Amino acid sequence: MKKILVCLFSLVAIFIGLPVMVSAQLAVAKAGGQQVSFPTKYPADYVNPFIGASTNIAKAGAAHGLGKTFPGAATPFGMVQVSPNTITGGDNGSGYSYEHEYIEGFAFTQMSGIGWYGDLGNLLTTPTTGPLQIIAGRHASLGKGYRSHYDKKSETANAGFYAAFLTDYGIRAEATAAPHSGMLRFTYPASQQSRIQMDLARRVGGTATEEFIRVSGKDAINGWIKCTPDGGGWGNGDGKADYTVFYYVRFSKPLKNYGAWSAAIPGKQSRKLEDISSIHYDSLVMGATITRHFQEEKGKHLGFYTEFATTEGEEVLMKVGISFVSIENARQNLEKEIPEWDFNQVRKNARDLWNKELSKMKISGGTADQRTIFYTALYHSMIDPRNTTDINGQYMGGDHRVHQSARFVKRSVFSGWDVFRSEFPLQTILNPTVVNDMINSLVTLADESNEQYLERWEFLNAYSGCMIGNPAIVVITDAWNKGIRNFDLAKAYQFARHTEEKFGNGASGFKIPSNDISATLEYAFSEWCMAQLADSLNKKEDALKYLELSKSYLHVFDTAKGWFRPRKEDGSWRPWPAEGRLKQDYGTVESNPYQQGWFIPFDVPALANLLGGPDKMVADLNDFFEKTPKSFTWNNYYNHANEPVHHVPFLFNKLGVPWLTQKWARIVCENAYSNTVEGLVGNDDVGQMSAWYVLAASGLYTVCPGDNRFEICSPVFDEIIINGGKSAYAPGKPFRIVARNNSPANKYIQSAKLNGHVYNKCWLTYQDIIAGGELELEMGSQPMKTWGVEETNR
Repeated sequence: MKKILVCLFSLVAIFIGLPVMVSAQLAVAKAGGQQVSFPTKYPADYVNPFIGASTNIAKAGAAHGLGKTFPGAATPFGMVQVSPNTITGGDNGSGYSYEHEYIEGFAFTQMSGIGWYGDLGNLLTTPTTGPLQIIAGRHASLGKGYRSHYDKKSETANAGFYAAFLTDYGIRAEATAAPHSGMLRFTYPASQQSRIQMDLARRVGGTATEEFIRVSGKDAINGWIKCTPDGGGWGNGDGKADYTVFYYVRFSKPLKNYGAWSAAIPGKQSRKLEDISSIHYDSLVMGATITRHFQEEKGKHLGFYTEFATTEGEEVLMKVGISFVSIENARQNLEKEIPEWDFNQVRKNARDLWNKELSKMKISGGTADQRTIFYTALYHSMIDPRNTTDINGQYMGGDHRVHQSARFVKRSVFSGWDVFRSEFPLQTILNPTVVNDMINSLVTLADESNEQYLERWEFLNAYSGCMIGNPAIVVITDAWNKGIRNFDLAKAYQFARHTEEKFGNGASGFKIPSNDISATLEYAFSEWCMAQLADSLNKKEDALKYLELSKSYLHVFDTAKGWFRPRKEDGSWRPWPAEGRLKQDYGTVESNPYQQGWFIPFDVPALANLLGGPDKMVADLNDFFEKTPKSFTWNNYYNHANEPVHHVPFLFNKLGVPWLTQKWARIVCENAYSNTVEGLVGNDDVGQMSAWYVLAASGLYTVCPGDNRFEICSPVFDEIIINGGKSAYAPGKPFRIVARNNSPANKYIQSAKLNGHVYNKCWLTYQDIIAGGELELEMGSQPMKTWGVEETNR
């Protein structure tokens, strides 16, 4: 009877489109006098969006802050994110930080896990009561403002949902999302002057520079919000963000008493972050003209409100469609996705979307906290690259014209320097179509914009130029070598070549000044990738050229110091600092030479030779970890809080001592991540930090994207089932990793079998994983120093 009921439950779940969760956590019910076990938790139930949702510098121990994620509602790779915003100003890329006491409102677009001031946070909406306030209220001398204190105990977030109680107004606010639209539900107290108001000019890292609003029928408004570098935003304007958000909004109460405010911002007034967050700027907004019962308004700083009476506990809803193409597309997006006023159904739909995506990885074992950390990390890895294509297939191109595509989904937010390391290798397994889409998006952007090269940090068609290296080339090479090839290869190669010629190491063999260690090593890797891509395409001359350029790292290695060292413009060495290779920013980016110097992922044996042989490299690497603080917060050794070292724990596999990869990868998983707001020790960087955990906790990691090799490490969980589903790139067969006798103490692999056969390699190929099968690992408390050792590495 027990088996029959479990099977029936599974069939019903499949019929209604829900994933079946394989979990050790089972509820027990009674049926016919017998105990029946069935799954009660799906993957989405483990998601804790508050993990990493802080910018707190003090707790991070560095100016970069903590995870900088947002806790609001989203869908997998969706265009819309409906999230509370607690602050405008400062390096608060997500617009939210857990320790803040106020909520300014709820925005319908957000960035996740980024530094550099951030952007989006558009269509900020706040429910209020009492007299109308048109500034947030950050400056006490100007009055209260529209923001509100909120009850932290009431704050709730899970996959596709957020809620909090705004104590200044006595209003409960709830948010949910669909891929191109979002919904808010406000529960009001009894009031004759209740209100929904929208600050159309507000932007996380600055302000919109022009807005338009039109009243459309008895219960709707629509318009657009233009955001340019003059208004700050991404990198406070240095990121060159230039986009327009089109919106279509409907309210569940008809528009009867409504209006708009328009502030006359002087033409010479700066709109950058430090200005718009100042008391002077808020004073300008305070002088805004308020127009009631208007039809259309356009201006430099607009807001909208609709007022109504409410009874105690009355719910008022609003739903919003978003587009980066047109108002009409925003309307279509909304009407297709949220045709009714059923908030609970929209929330359920969002949860179902997350369950479908998160079920591509099923885990058993570990603690409840570890399962939460895992599924939250997987969740964060699926926020971006986001879909910016409307439901009718239209997208805004790099030429600021509307394009139609049935071949791929236009995607955006490519944090290349970060995400080529873990985020995209993970998605090649779980979501290869998303990877293919992003490559198409980068290639068409280079073509449409006439830039003719591949951007390293793309944001809504902007060439921000943020960070270093040529990560798009890495992603293209990795995808091509894995058989993910539904893009214009001729143009992709042409633009990759232009990119390398524009930014690569070139004839000098190293980059000057001042970050020539980091730049030289990062460009050397993309040059190696170019050599692989050229070789795959039988472009032998290019392959030889770029393979030779990939050796440029030799130009910044000082044999006298036995380490990497920056040069002056004349080629001579820069003075060696008292701190030696521990000196932060000594020819490096967000790192020191000790951290950056391990980055020759494509030729670890050559690096070992430079350092005096494998044994010396192993000893130095081990010391690198031993001196790392147990908290894994920002430090001069293994600094997991930032990307340059993310591959380092897995180098031991390539040096013939895989038990040290097993040891240190497990220790990082156990100590650098937690089920708390401080659970990400550094910026999540558009899912990179989270993707690292997903891979490492599963017992896999790729050191060198482009060579198809995944290192085997020590899984946190007893069982992991990976199945990205059937696609043009994969047969849809599950790959199962079983860690027998696994425990916190038993972190060392004793033996292995692959598909029932003894397996003595410490790595798998991408093809092994997507073909489906089973890797069995026998775990123990002591290193097995003969397993996985390759003679070629010693």
